[in-house]
Amino acid sequence: MIYELDETTSVATITLNRPERLNALTFEVYTELRDKFRALDAQPGVRAIVITGAGRSFCSGGDVEDIIGALLGRDHAVLHDFTRLTCDLILAMRRCRRPIVGALNGTVAGAGAVIAAACDIRIAAESAKIAFLFTKVGLSGADMGAAWLLPRIVGLGHASELLLTGDFIDAKRALEIGLYNRVVTQAKVLPEAHALAEKLARGPSAALGVTKQALEAEAALDLEAALSYEAEVQAQLMQGPNFREAYAAFQAKREPKFT
Repeated sequence: MIYELDETTSVATITLNRPERLNALTFEVYTELRDKFRALDAQPGVRAIVITGAGRSFCSGGDVEDIIGALLGRDHAVLHDFTRLTCDLILAMRRCRRPIVGALNGTVAGAGAVIAAACDIRIAAESAKIAFLFTKVGLSGADMGAAWLLPRIVGLGHASELLLTGDFIDAKRALEIGLYNRVVTQAKVLPEAHALAEKLARGPSAALGVTKQALEAEAALDLEAALSYEAEVQAQLMQGPNFREAYAAFQAKREPKFT
């Protein structure tokens, strides 16, 4: 994994960096990613995040030899430690208050597909076919939070098909069902993702963080509770500097400079 921070734009970039293995994940990479997203939640100077893959693939999932082969024959405690680690990565991404933009170049499969789903926005290459492969290897399609995330992105029917069959769909189909936000040429994936991340980084960070939290929290609330939640957090934000800055910028006929 490569981590870079552009201090000018406040955009952090995480690059999965095993191109010779289509950026397949190892135990170490899972741990690195989990710890990095946990840290980025409060890291000074970071206001948006891009995650991508080196070479011709975003992420092909868990490494067949380094993970799948290594887990065969292990006892339940060891296996549960591993599955908890993979789930903790997704939890760290969803709990991170910084907007996360996935720049999906090439194959997006298995755990890589769930990492993509855990991003807030997905910019994909025309070559970015995607599959939630778990049932293909005899495991539940509900892995790493996929059964929670996917219906909220594409609806229950599309999520059921993707998770039960484990089949690949191409970028055009993923765009049609709302799994991808945009599909562009391979050369434009990273520039488009960075441009979007930079736009988000110029926004009001506290408000964007609250928006991410609300999108997740309100999934478990009824309407009355959701309205109560939103009224409270919005009143808090109205006491903050960005609300005052937006008004001052409007009066001065200039762009706001959010903190």
